[in-house]
Amino acid sequence: MFQGAYGILKSLFPVFVTLCAVAVSAQWEPLASGTKASLRGLSSPGREVAWASGGSGTVLLTLDGGKSWKSRGFAGTEELDFRDVEGFDWKTAVLMSAGPGAKSRIYRTEDGGANWKLSYQNTDTDGFFDSMAFWDRKRGILVGDPVGGRFTVLTTADGGKSWTRVPAAGLPPANEGEGAFAASGTAIAVYKGGLAWFATGGEKGARVFRSKDWGRTWEVAQTPVRHDGASAGIFSVAFADARHGFVAGGDYRKTGEARDTLAVTSDGGKTWTAVAGLGGFRSAVALVGKKDMWVATGPDGTDVSYDGGRSWTPIPGAGFHSISGRFASGFDGRIAILKLRNERN
Repeated sequence: MFQGAYGILKSLFPVFVTLCAVAVSAQWEPLASGTKASLRGLSSPGREVAWASGGSGTVLLTLDGGKSWKSRGFAGTEELDFRDVEGFDWKTAVLMSAGPGAKSRIYRTEDGGANWKLSYQNTDTDGFFDSMAFWDRKRGILVGDPVGGRFTVLTTADGGKSWTRVPAAGLPPANEGEGAFAASGTAIAVYKGGLAWFATGGEKGARVFRSKDWGRTWEVAQTPVRHDGASAGIFSVAFADARHGFVAGGDYRKTGEARDTLAVTSDGGKTWTAVAGLGGFRSAVALVGKKDMWVATGPDGTDVSYDGGRSWTPIPGAGFHSISGRFASGFDGRIAILKLRNERN
């Protein structure tokens, strides 16, 4: 089975360059965040700048590559769980809280977190926000759990100052018990030209919804990622370009099980093929630095691929919830930065 998947991947990624002259190894360098909150939101708009967010209204900002982190939390949100943050630079960021009903909210800052303005609050008792992504500084999209049998999709055209719900008629029906996971801020991904994808979980989940028109209309495809329980499915989706991408997940209650945790596409998400190689449940997968280097992480560990996903190697050390750029964040305030060491053959 693995050999067959390897052959498929070899044909799927012709643009990825195999590292020959230089063997690259990766390792995590722990950083001091100053908090014990679980950090699931993470966004690194630049090499030195990163935003992190999480439980108990926690918001953090670094301007020096993670050497120091400043609290950017604000009054009245101590009971909120900020599961996603999207930073445009050190001044401007959009913050999403996840929770039932009115606890799902969107805030925005334009002064580095000194002040935040509420731009959207969910009013549906069945609503629950999961993840958001931005094509650029103006256009963004958010996915939430189904309400009335259809996933909630919000879009913005002004950088998160205002949001509009996409009409339900543009989305295929959600399956019974299907939802999205607000585990890493990466349940939705975008690519230039209005392309978007979001991933689902649950016993009838592990599907990928895809849009070609900035989220107005959607199609859906089944994946081979496990979906044998309410805690199983896809937790993260990432694309290298308009055609090539990965989804990662598993069962968050069975973090050590590596069965059916990863799938790949080469046709923009129309079809998906199972891939082996991850060490267990993974809540985030991301393209890191180079177009052939992918990282997948979960609470119990991290795997890295240097060859476009054809093979995966564990990175020593603890795991995380989220990845953005070279940064990772997780439980107990854990933050680290990925360091690469080049070794000449």
